[in-house]
Amino acid sequence: MGKARGAPDARRRARRVRAGGPGKRAGSDTGTAPWADLTTIAHLSEYEGRPEARPFTREELQRFLDYADDQVERAVASKRKGALAAYRDATLFKVIYGWGLRRTETSRLDVADWGRNPAALEFGRYGMLHVRYGKAVRGQPPRRRNVPSVMAWAVEAVADYAENIRPRFGCGNHPALWLTERGGRVRPAEINSRFTAYRDALGLPAELTPHSLRHSWVTHLTEDGVDRRFIQEAAGHRCDTSTAIYTHVSGDFMNTALRKALAPALGQPG
Repeated sequence: MGKARGAPDARRRARRVRAGGPGKRAGSDTGTAPWADLTTIAHLSEYEGRPEARPFTREELQRFLDYADDQVERAVASKRKGALAAYRDATLFKVIYGWGLRRTETSRLDVADWGRNPAALEFGRYGMLHVRYGKAVRGQPPRRRNVPSVMAWAVEAVADYAENIRPRFGCGNHPALWLTERGGRVRPAEINSRFTAYRDALGLPAELTPHSLRHSWVTHLTEDGVDRRFIQEAAGHRCDTSTAIYTHVSGDFMNTALRKALAPALGQPG
C-alpha cells in the first residue's frame, strides 16, 4: 500500500472536526453564510416519503461514520487489499450525508463537479457541489442543482480523499470521483451493499438505508436552525411539503420550538 498507510492520520483529523456531532453548521463561528448567494434550478421530485423511512439519530450516524473509518484502519493494519476501497466508501458516506444526496446522484459525481463558492472561500474548490444527475420528472432529463458546502469536517474529508487517496487508484484520466479498484465507476448497487454490511455489523435498524443519510441532512440542518428555504433549494425540492417529508426533528427540538412559540402568550421573552 506504500503511502496509503498514512491515510488514517488525515482521516482522524476529520473525525476530530466532527467530534461536536454530525450536522454542525459550517461557518457558524465565523459569521459567514455559505448559502447566502445560493442560486439553483428548482427540482420537481416525486413523492419519496415511505412511512418506515427515517433519518439516523445523531448517535447512530456518529457510530456509522466511525465504523466506516475503522474499516480503513483495520485494512491498513492488516496490510490486506481493500484499504483504498474502504477509504473511498467511508468518504462516500460522508458526502451523501454532508450534501444531502441520493445514491444515483452520488455515484454519478465527477471530480469536476466541485467548485468554489464566493460566500465560503474558506472551503476552497470544495465550496459548492454541482449535482448534474438529480432526480428527473418522468419523460424529462435529470435535474441539475447546486448544493453549497456547510459542514467543514465533510469538506476536509472529501478534499483529503480527492487529493491524496483517489490518485492511488491509478485512473488519472477517469472523470469519476468514486473509482473502483478495476478502474470503473462505483454503482448505486455497490453503495447499497457496503451500506448494508456496515449497518448490519453495527446492529442498526433495517429501515435505515443510504437514503436515510439524506433524511438526516435535512433533519439535522433544520434542528441547527438553517433557513428552511435554503434546505429546500439545496435538496432539490420544488415544494416545501417535499422537504417536510424528510424532516424528523428530535423531541428536544420540538420542545424548544414549543417553548419559543408559547413565550409571547406567557409574557416571556422568546
